[in-house]
Amino acid sequence: MTDPLGPVSPAPSPLLVVVDGANVVGSRPDGWWRDRKGAAERLRDRLASEGLPGHTGPVEIVLVVEGAARGVASVPGVRVESAPGSGDDRIVELTAEHAGRALLVVTADRELRRRVTALGAEVTGPRTILG
Repeated sequence: MTDPLGPVSPAPSPLLVVVDGANVVGSRPDGWWRDRKGAAERLRDRLASEGLPGHTGPVEIVLVVEGAARGVASVPGVRVESAPGSGDDRIVELTAEHAGRALLVVTADRELRRRVTALGAEVTGPRTILG
């Protein structure tokens, strides 16, 4: 069946939000170093319940974890990626894999900011999701 108005364009992909878990968790001295995995799970749960504060459209959230936080499970609304090595390198890979898509990386890491903006991503700091 054809649409009388012509071809139907697919809906645009939602904003992809890639969160630097170690950097965001480490931005607040709340004892996260005693339980890195637990801190990453709390961040994941906050992202799942609050999404991206201030953004009204749909989002796809990817939380990248590394080191002692590896093994955090994904939940509805947040896909968790356990970086096999450097979390920063995995974030750069994800950014490159989604070139041309609206993408926001959440980090305060200057070098990571430089690397992902060179690939076309927008960047914001941890306060965006932590308030």
